[in-house]
Amino acid sequence: MGEQTAQEGTSQGRHVVVVGAGMAGVQTAVALREQGFTGAVTVIGAEPHQPYDRPPLSKAVLLGKAEDSAFDVDFDSLGVELRLGCEVLGLRPAERELDTEQGPVPYDVLVLATGAEPVTLPGTEGVPGVHLLRTLDDAERLRPVLARQHEIVVVGAGWIGAEFATAARQAGCAVTVVEAADRPLAGALPAEVAAPMAAWYADAGAELRTHARVERVEPGAVFLADGTRLPAGAVVVGIGARPATAWLAGSGVELGPHGDVLADARLRTSVPGVYAVGDCASFPSARYGERLMVHHWDNALQGPRTVAADILGETSAVYDPVPYFWSEQFGRFVQYAGHHPAADRLVWRGDPGGPAWTVCWLCEDRLVALLAVGRPRDLAQGRRLIEAGSRMDPAALADPGKPLKDAKAA
Repeated sequence: MGEQTAQEGTSQGRHVVVVGAGMAGVQTAVALREQGFTGAVTVIGAEPHQPYDRPPLSKAVLLGKAEDSAFDVDFDSLGVELRLGCEVLGLRPAERELDTEQGPVPYDVLVLATGAEPVTLPGTEGVPGVHLLRTLDDAERLRPVLARQHEIVVVGAGWIGAEFATAARQAGCAVTVVEAADRPLAGALPAEVAAPMAAWYADAGAELRTHARVERVEPGAVFLADGTRLPAGAVVVGIGARPATAWLAGSGVELGPHGDVLADARLRTSVPGVYAVGDCASFPSARYGERLMVHHWDNALQGPRTVAADILGETSAVYDPVPYFWSEQFGRFVQYAGHHPAADRLVWRGDPGGPAWTVCWLCEDRLVALLAVGRPRDLAQGRRLIEAGSRMDPAALADPGKPLKDAKAA
C-alpha cells in the first residue's frame, strides 16, 4: 500500500477533480498548475456563472457599481476544465467516482471545496420578499430592491448583516436590524469588544434591535416575539452559514458536529485520495491547540497551496495559518487576525468610542489575536507577531502611539 501511495504521489498522469468553483476550488486548480502539476484538472461548479469572488457581492455588486466579480483566471490557458451548472449529488470512494446531475465523473484525486451555505430562517421558505445573500443571483435579486429604497429588515447582526445594512443605508433604504442576542457579533466577539460596535448602527441611521426574536415573517412585515410588527419591503437573512456537505452522507468522509469535513493537518480527509479545503472543512491547529473551522476568504486562498503541495508529494508542510479576515461596515475597515477564545488577557489600544482602535488578546503574554478598527498597520504587524509567537509587554501594547512591533517584551 505504501508503495502504491508513493507512486501516486509522484505520478503526473492523474486526474484531479475539484468540487466547488469558489475561491478555494479555483485557487486549488491555480496552485496545482503553479506548483507544476501536469495531469488533468477539472473544476465542477453548481452555479452556471463563471467562477467569481464573493466579498464584492455585499458591496460593489449589490450597489450596482460592478456587474459581477468574476475571477481574473484564464482557465483555458491553465488547461483547467470547467463544468459549470453541474450539481454534485454523491461520492463513491470505492469506485473513485462522483455522482453528478450530468452523470458519473471519475477521479484519481478529489478536492472538496463546496464552501458553506447560508442558514435559512425557519418558516420563511417560499415567503415573497425574503432574501439570502450568498450567490451572484442573490445579489442580482437584491439590487433592484435597494434601488427602490424599500424599508428593509435584516435578521442577524453578524458580519454579513452589518455589511448588507451598510449597503442598504448607502442606497437610501430605511434599515432595521434584528438580533436575537444582546449585541452584534455575539457569536464572534466577547461582549466588551462588540459593545462599542452597537453604536455604529445608529451613527449610520440604521436601527439595531437586540434581544429581538423573529416570530414569523409575512409578505410586507416581520413580527417579533414581543408582538412588534416591523414593516418590511424586503427581509434579508444573515444568521450564519454551515458547511455545504450534506451530499457526502454515506460516502465514508468523516464529518464534524457542524457538518464540517474533518481534514488533517495537510487537509486530507478520512478517505484516501480525498482532500478538503475552505469553508467546508475544519483542520487541527497546533498553534491554538484545537480544531478550527474558518469561514473566511483568506482561508480559502491559503489552504489550496497546502493541498496542491501534498498532491504533488513534494512537501510535508502542515496547514496551520493565523486566521485572518476583514469587513467593511458603516464606514469602518475592521480587520481580525488570530483566534482569541483561549486568551487570558485583553488589552485595548485607543478609545473604542473613537474612529480607530485595536483590541489585543494575550495568552501567557503571547499575542494570539487582535481586532483592528481603522488601524491596518496594527493588523499587519500583529499578524507577524502572532505567527512568531512573540511575548508582549502589556503596558507598551496599551499605548496606541507606540508601534505594535515595538511592544515586544524585553
